[in-house]
Amino acid sequence: MLETSARLLKLLSLLQSPRDWSGTALAEELGIGVRTVRRDVDKLRNLGYPVDAVPGVAGYRLGAGAALPPLLLDDEEAVAVAIGLRAAASGSVAGIEESSVRALTKLEQVLPSRLRYRVRLLQDVAVAPAVGASVSPEVVMTVAAACRDHQRLRFDYRSHDGTSTVRTTEPHRLVHTGRRWYLVAWDLDRDDWRTFRLDRLEPRIPAGPRFTPREAPELNQTMHGVASGGYRHQARFVVEAPAEQIADRIPSTVGTVESIDATSCLLSVGANSLDDLLMHTGSLGYDFTIQDPPELIERSRVLAARLAAAGTASVPPA
Repeated sequence: MLETSARLLKLLSLLQSPRDWSGTALAEELGIGVRTVRRDVDKLRNLGYPVDAVPGVAGYRLGAGAALPPLLLDDEEAVAVAIGLRAAASGSVAGIEESSVRALTKLEQVLPSRLRYRVRLLQDVAVAPAVGASVSPEVVMTVAAACRDHQRLRFDYRSHDGTSTVRTTEPHRLVHTGRRWYLVAWDLDRDDWRTFRLDRLEPRIPAGPRFTPREAPELNQTMHGVASGGYRHQARFVVEAPAEQIADRIPSTVGTVESIDATSCLLSVGANSLDDLLMHTGSLGYDFTIQDPPELIERSRVLAARLAAAGTASVPPA
């Protein structure tokens, strides 16, 4: 009886992988005959698991049922799910914090002690970054579905200064930076790729007609849009240092670095104030020149004068 139960659990674990299994392949994995596989599949069906027959290959797959069946996870999968639930509980997607905590509590109750120790160790030593603006699950799912189904998406979009516009796009993919969600899409009105923050986006339902996907932008272009789209001001600096040295110190959510030659690079960076742009770039410890915007050049002179005055001011005796 124990052998049969263990075999059923292993069969269920195999069927939960995203593929179609032939009866012969299952028999080889389980070390049994094809006829026994058929009997075990019938037992799973009697227990309520929706095991579908795959036509043409005499095989099986686990279908979607009316209720969620128990999931069988290996050690690495269980740890990954637990860590993901902890991240979800921090609130990057509004409204799922409580359900994430409930799911995490259920999972930790059944984790073996060795895995529970690994999860809690990571929790104790890891520092979670500050969470940016949250976005509703409905918005995430609506935009994700439009990306998957290649359907045009119209939405109201709120800009930095609070003005709202209606945008018509061909959505390509979602990007999560750990602080914010972004949509990378082809903007039909501007005839170019654009990056939109999901917390400023309100989809208009229903979605539009289907479209043929365009060639996607390179990853560095996407990250440039993410780095600049979340901030009020954007600037470009030529920094007198190798690109790899600067890239190690600039998060991809803040700026992008492009090599010019062996001793200099182009830094494109965003911030919510001009002073932040200057102070952050100056703190890198390398000489730099401002390429744009023009107003940043004037602001650098004002800030330099203020710092120089602070350095020459007399200090009264204690």
